[in-house]
Amino acid sequence: MKVLVCIKQVPDMESRFKVNGAGIWYDETDLAFRMSEYDEYAVEQSVQLKEQIGGQPDITVLSIGPGRVVEAIKKALAMGCDRGVHILDNDYFQKDPWQIASIISGYAKNNNFDLIFTGLQSQDRGSAQVGVIVAEFLGYSCVTTLVGFAFSEGVITARRELEGGRKSVVKLRLPAVVTCQLGLNTPRYPTLPNIMKAKKKELLSHPVSDYLKEAAASATEKFYLPEKKGHGLLLEGEVNEMADKLIGILKEKTTVIR
Repeated sequence: MKVLVCIKQVPDMESRFKVNGAGIWYDETDLAFRMSEYDEYAVEQSVQLKEQIGGQPDITVLSIGPGRVVEAIKKALAMGCDRGVHILDNDYFQKDPWQIASIISGYAKNNNFDLIFTGLQSQDRGSAQVGVIVAEFLGYSCVTTLVGFAFSEGVITARRELEGGRKSVVKLRLPAVVTCQLGLNTPRYPTLPNIMKAKKKELLSHPVSDYLKEAAASATEKFYLPEKKGHGLLLEGEVNEMADKLIGILKEKTTVIR
């Protein structure tokens, strides 16, 4: 069995973001980067599958972006993936989900993967489109928003998260693409011995031009921070006193109490 895991390196969400000079993305200066949280669940599930079947699956982890994304690939290798593939693209942020999916599927077509894991969405762009478009390009079955995964005799049993806290169970045969939701599993922390082993694993690099064959279907026109709207008011004192203050503020500044 051949397995592909697609990951993305994103800024730490606690970072202080600034708009870049072109006004269409964030400025990467002084940002700390990490593997997108959703993708960690995808990596972990692929490794658990390998452990379940007894080491049979061969796991390739793929990431698109500038040179820094190699660090995210190395983490996935330390978690248990077998080889890494870096699609070098310094203008990755200008690619829309259609193009990203075309790059991934272009690589996947040449390697006949049986199962492809992706995160539900990336933490920066959050489109949740790439996985399903990859499945469409490849003609694979697809199931999204996984919070449960089981595999037996070529059949995936996937538990999905729906709206309103509801769940559904879907069965599908390989080849397939699945997208992973938070809570699917508990991603492992790479140990020092596995980090050392990861340094000896194969890591290939290809220019994005080798696989990008599609023109953009959409473009980002503007990237901006939300406007600040007013400020909060902190009330202090005894409960009865604070209640009186609150009623006074509501009468004075709103139409809630007249």
